[in-house]
This record gives sequence, structure tokens and C-alpha cells, in this order.
Amino acid sequence: MQLIIVESPTKSKTIQRFLSSDYTVLSSFGHVRDLPLSTLGVDTEHDFEPHYVIPKKARPHIEELKEALKKSDGVILATDADREGEAISWHLVQALGLGNSKRIVFHEITKSAIEKSLENPRDIDMNLVDAQQARRILDRLVGYKLSPFLWKKIAKGLSAGRVQSVAVRLIVDREREIEKFVAEEYWEIEAELQKHGTDTEQKHGTDAEKFTASLYKKNNEVIPNHGIKNKDEADKILKDLEGTEYKIANIERKETKRNPLPPFTTSTLQQEASKKFGMPSRMTMSIAQALYERGYITYHRTDSLNLSEQSINAAKNYINKEFGEKYYSARRFKTKSKGAQEAHEAIRPTSPQKSPDTLKLDSRQKKIYDLIWRRFIASQMSQAIFDATTVDITAGNYTFRANGSILKFDGFFKVYKIKFEENELPNLSQEEILELIKLNHSQHFTQPPPRYSEATLIKELEKNGIGRPSTYAPTISTIETRNYVEKNEQKKFIPTEVGVMVNDLLVENFPDIVDVHFTAEMEESLDNIAKGEKKWVPIIREFYEPFENLLNKKYEEVQDKQTAQEITEKICPKCGKNLIVRFGRFGKFLACTGFPNCKHTEPLEKKNTQLGIKCPKCVAGDLVEKRTRKKKIFYACNRYPDCDFALWDKPTGNRCPKCDSTMIEKNSKVKCSNKECK
Repeated sequence: MQLIIVESPTKSKTIQRFLSSDYTVLSSFGHVRDLPLSTLGVDTEHDFEPHYVIPKKARPHIEELKEALKKSDGVILATDADREGEAISWHLVQALGLGNSKRIVFHEITKSAIEKSLENPRDIDMNLVDAQQARRILDRLVGYKLSPFLWKKIAKGLSAGRVQSVAVRLIVDREREIEKFVAEEYWEIEAELQKHGTDTEQKHGTDAEKFTASLYKKNNEVIPNHGIKNKDEADKILKDLEGTEYKIANIERKETKRNPLPPFTTSTLQQEASKKFGMPSRMTMSIAQALYERGYITYHRTDSLNLSEQSINAAKNYINKEFGEKYYSARRFKTKSKGAQEAHEAIRPTSPQKSPDTLKLDSRQKKIYDLIWRRFIASQMSQAIFDATTVDITAGNYTFRANGSILKFDGFFKVYKIKFEENELPNLSQEEILELIKLNHSQHFTQPPPRYSEATLIKELEKNGIGRPSTYAPTISTIETRNYVEKNEQKKFIPTEVGVMVNDLLVENFPDIVDVHFTAEMEESLDNIAKGEKKWVPIIREFYEPFENLLNKKYEEVQDKQTAQEITEKICPKCGKNLIVRFGRFGKFLACTGFPNCKHTEPLEKKNTQLGIKCPKCVAGDLVEKRTRKKKIFYACNRYPDCDFALWDKPTGNRCPKCDSTMIEKNSKVKCSNKECK
């Protein structure tokens, strides 16, 4: 009897179904060895030798495997096909004292894939193991060495992380961009037009005969985005256009095509699940793990866009049968990300025949599987084809442009829906004179860069080469758990007070740790270790020696000084002493100066953001930015509860010329806050 060891009980049950009684498949229940929790666990004096221990929760599983070993004729290690999986196999060898053991890998849990892997066993790839060890040791050195520095400078209980700190910096930097952003006014001008001679009694013609064109050029020069700066400029253009003739100067008709997106990688799956379902990346990965272990999708930790010939042929047969040959188009995608492992595949269903409706899945699993299945099938389908029309209309020294687009052939849209807007223009001809219905001019304001969502943060990390497929979800989870960032009601990341302080301290004292390029170079070095191009010990030493020297220097500068504390005039309700502003892992709070005899604490009231706008209701107060318990922003009088004036939309400080109500910014437009005012 051959013993096959995998990580997960679900995976072991799925594999066991495909094999005869000659094989027994058991699970290690995840990692079996790790660095100790209570000590550094890395010998920095002797080539960074790690000291691994078997965690308490893993010990019963190790004993169970040892008992099974006594009854087996050999061991086959079948952990996941990535660096972490390779490291788990190596740790199993060490923990179980295995001699000759075979290693098999597969990227999908199907009968054919398992049988093929059993025919082609290999040795453990120590390059992959070393790359994983190097990552673990690097993260341990940064975390264990930097955290005490944060305790001395800010507050106990804080911690730093190699990749997580860069993610926090991205969020903090973006927040500061938003804070510094100054909105600029701009105006847009549109012409509502119709074909000449339309029956004016029919409300200026039917909708099919009307269309809208946007101001595009002045004196044959393209007006840049946000080029009309204020109302005076807009009014001058409207005056110039008075009495002008609107004539079609050019019509361009062409066929445009839209290609399907490639199948999912770990990053793009997390991004799409976040955008479509608001699903956290950790949940997406947990669901994908379950789908993989049940044999429904290929391995879900991958940055490759590669597809097997077998899967491409299976997709071809399915598409031709279900939709017809005109919907099929053979397509392969080239992986762009650095360090991608082309031997891996993109995330896809193990069989196109397993459509979402044929499987017994819970609601969340069905959402993710449906997304993966449709994205893969669509990737092998024909382009969507549009008939596009561009019409340029002259009016004096100005040119307006109208764009039309009609779907001609749906192609991959039949399976994978992507938002698009059809806009059908009337049947127009060159030199045709048009009738102006009216000119519209509207005020807008430029918008600050958006805060990161989970999707855009993952995209930014991947773009900069920070982290790898297995790290995105735990990175985001960690910075939230540590209270360095939080999500607002729109599920966008905002740095907390603690997060800003930790980030600024690291930027000032350890700039390399939070430097995007430095961290990306380290990731590339880890990839080179995995490929056998570099050894892990010199890489760690090259990082650690200057890091340790800098750390020692910073500790000397600290000289055990704590962050300055601010004594307030507030009195402790328990002992009558003054309260002091202290700092903890959740930010500032008030504590009694009589500590430790008196342990009274209370929250510190946060100052609201002043807008410099007088309250339109009571006039005596100022409007301030506030947040609801669910972090939604609103604007209210600072004299509450004496004055209850409040708005959801940001006030501009101006009054409506028609009804004298407060003017607000809404969707980058300026409007009256009075809904009845038109």
C-alpha cells in the first residue's frame, strides 16, 4: 500500500475517489513545522539557520501519519504545486524522518491529472523550498526586529511587516494626495440636435431623430479636457454660437472589435470578485480553495495565463456545440507578470461541461465558479463586433462631435457580460444641415484620485511587483486586523491614525522597508532563488547586515524616550487627577495620570474637519465633515444638538440664485440642495 500525503482533508477525499485500494490518501492538515512564536527562531550568526518546531495543533496529525507509515510500502508527497506546497513536502520529510519519498505535482484534481502525475514522480525541488524559506525568514527578521522599535516610539502591541508595510504606505500616500487635492472648476457644452425639417409639433422630433454632440474643437484645435475653466468662458462660447449654422463636416463609419479578457489569475480573480460581489480577497481565496479541492477548478494560486492544449480543445468542442462555430476563436494569452511560472495554468474549470448549473454549490461558491467558468469559456470565443460612427458638426469656428455605436455581433458577450452602451445616431449624410434644439452648458469640478478598494490595491501591488499570488489576501487581512487601515461605507481603504503614525515612523527611519522598488527587487530575488539562479543565504545577508546596523543606530537615537504625552484639563471621574493623552494600537485615548493606582480610560473625542462654511440654518455655526457609525461621510453644523442642519453632499459655500438654498457637489456637478428647485 502506497501512502499519499496532501495538505487538506477535502483534497485527500477527492483524490482517494480516483484511486484504487492500493493507495491511501491522508492529510497533514496544513503546515507541520514553522518558526517558534516566542523567539526569533533564526540564527543570524550562523547563516540564518532557521529553528523549526512542530506546532501543538500539528502534533496529533504527525503521530497519525507516523502510524500510517508503519503500514505502507512507500510515501508519495502530493502537496500543492507552488513554493509553499513544496516547502510543506520538505517539512513532512523532516518531521516524519522520511528517506526515499516521491513528489508528485498536478494543477487540477482530476483522475487523468492524478494518474499522469503518478507516472512522473520527481524529487523535492529544493530551489522552491529555499525561496519559501527565504521569504519566511525575511518576514520573521523584519517583524521581530522592527516591532520592539515601534513599541518604544509609539505604543506596545504594534508590529511591522515587509509586504504589509508597503501596502499601508500606498494607502497613506493616496490619502495625502486626496487631502492636498484642490478641485478645479470646468464646464462642458453640449448641443441637442435633430435632422432638418423634423415636425416641431412632435416635441422637436422623435428620440430616433434627435442626438447630442459635445463641443470638441475651437478654430480646428482640439479643446483639452477641462479646457473651459469657468462660466465666463462658457458664456462667451454660447454667445459665439448664437445664430450659427450646424452642418455635418465629416462622417466616419467603421467596424470596431472587442477582444475577450484572458482567463483569471489569482490577482484578477480577487479583483473581479471584489468589484462584482464586494467579496473580500480572503473569502475569494477560501472559496477558490474549496472549488480546487473538490476537483472543479485548476490550482487557484497562479500568475500564469497559460492554458493546456487539452483545455483549449475541450472549450472548442463545447462552444461549437452550444453556440455554433462562428462563436469559436482559438486564442492564447501571454503572461506579462515577472516571475510567472508558465508550467502553471490560469484558473479555469477542469471541464467546460461542468457548467455552473450542473454542480451542487452554495451561493458564494456558485458566484465564484460561475465567474471562473464564464471567463474561461469567453476567452476562447469570437470578438464582439460593433458598427461605430463618428460625426463632426461645424458651427461657426467651433466643431461638435457625436459618437454612435451599435452591437453587430455579440461574440463572447453571449457568455461573459461586459458593460457597454449602445448609442444609435439618426441616418445622417455629409454636408447635411441640422436644427439646433438647445445648447446645454454644465459646471463640473475635477475629482481627487480615488481611495484604494481591495481590487485596486491588489492591482497596484501586482503592477509594482509587490507580493505574489499567495500573499495578496493575507496582506490585506493583516493590515486590517492590525488596525492600520479601515474600510469606509464605500468599501474603500482609509488609513487609521495608528496606521499613519506607523507608516511615517518607518518612512523616516527605515525607508527601504516601505520602499516600493526595494520591496519589488526583493521579490525578484526570491523568484531567482526559486529558479536556481541565486542562493538564499547571500540574499538574506545582503538585506540583513545593513538593516541590523541601521536598527542599532535608531535604537541608540531613541534612548528609551517615549512619544511625548499631552496632559489635558479633563479630570478623572474616579480619582480627580488630570487625564493624559496616550497612544495605543487603536489610536489616541485618554488615561488617568494616576496609573497604575487608577486605571480609568476613556475615548478621545476626534476633531471634525472644518470646511470654512457658515451653517445656512443658524448662521452662528460652521459646517464640518462628520462620519456615521458605518463611516459614511456627511456634513453638519458644529453647534449640534442646538442646530440640526445636515447634508449628505458636500456644500460649496455658494447659494442657489433661484431659491437661496445651499449649493452642493454631487457626482462632480454643482447642484441646488433643494430637490424642488429646478
